[in-house]
Amino acid sequence: MTAETSAKILHNINEVSAEVWDQCTTAFPYNPFLSHKFLNALETSGSACAETGWQPFHILVESSERDEPVGVVPIYLKSHSQGEYVFDYGWADAWHRAGGKYYPKMQISVPFTPATAPKLLTSTGDPDDEQLLLNACMQVAQQIDVSSIHMTFLPQEQWQHAGELGFLKRMDQQFHWHNGGYAKFDDFLADLASKKRKNIKRERRDALDNGIEIEWVTGDDLSEVHWDAFYRFYTDTGNRKWGTPYLTREFFSTLGQVMPDDVLLIMAKRDGRYIAGAINFIGADTLFGRNWGCIEDHRFLHFEVCYYQAIDFAIHRGLKRVEAGAQGAHKVARGYLPEATYSAHWIADENFRDAVARFLDDERKYVAQDLAYVEANTPFNANTDLSRLRDIQLESKA
Repeated sequence: MTAETSAKILHNINEVSAEVWDQCTTAFPYNPFLSHKFLNALETSGSACAETGWQPFHILVESSERDEPVGVVPIYLKSHSQGEYVFDYGWADAWHRAGGKYYPKMQISVPFTPATAPKLLTSTGDPDDEQLLLNACMQVAQQIDVSSIHMTFLPQEQWQHAGELGFLKRMDQQFHWHNGGYAKFDDFLADLASKKRKNIKRERRDALDNGIEIEWVTGDDLSEVHWDAFYRFYTDTGNRKWGTPYLTREFFSTLGQVMPDDVLLIMAKRDGRYIAGAINFIGADTLFGRNWGCIEDHRFLHFEVCYYQAIDFAIHRGLKRVEAGAQGAHKVARGYLPEATYSAHWIADENFRDAVARFLDDERKYVAQDLAYVEANTPFNANTDLSRLRDIQLESKA
């Protein structure tokens, strides 16, 4: 750092006030995952902590010439590669086989959250300030002798900037729904090809067979009854997919206490009891779908709860997008469009960095080809302008 700036390591996010942290996010549209209260809920609940392999290691950069910080970066020292959704297991294995020590690594991300959001947080949004933050991260990485830095789910501008500073650039894809200014779900269906429109209507009808009812629960209506039910769904899915669920029961109660208006539970009920549900987070213009689970299997219920109800809610609230989480090419048939996701990686060892760079060059080409193919084979009818869907501006109805 320069004589005018200094970097401070925060081993707990409460070492900086919520006011200071959140001030550093104001240059960007509101994203609940970047908020102090969300990250604090992860830490205080025991979900993201040293014991789970997510040791908080945030950086606060200050300047002697300013009354407010230059910015903050959410960072974790990782002792594994779980819960990141950008997979580098192969890199770790190759480095270990070569006699190196891949962990700990510096992970610049929101834990367990595959949602695009800025990670170099400044109140100005000035690229020069972002560069100060990134320089601080690299200096700290060299001082503590970690193998690598990984910045995941970046906006494209920060990804490009990181690449200019020597980070390796990686791409992947997700599938997002875009609001074409629709007043109701049927308006969205009208933009689809006839066969796809009929399939969705059938899936929605069949999903609610057997007397299943859907509830939207948010704000003051959230209760421990809802969290008890949802946590049961969440742990059932977690135990089947990855062994140990990442998020603790306390985390969900904390959400209900500190940010209820940012949370939407979409719950399915049959015969008076909840049988399935999905948790979503409400941003300035985006609904972020996160976790789903169920204790009864019903055909198409997952699509109804996670995709179609999310679309209904976004239309109701006047939100521009639904980001329904990682992976899932099956979302395309449900009206979700392919979107590139971006991550940037700094590798300390020059030879290892060159090997990873060659791999990423090939991977980016493959991802770009796949994006182009899916874009050319969406369920929308020939008269629907997909660029219009992505660019349309909406007024929130909240």
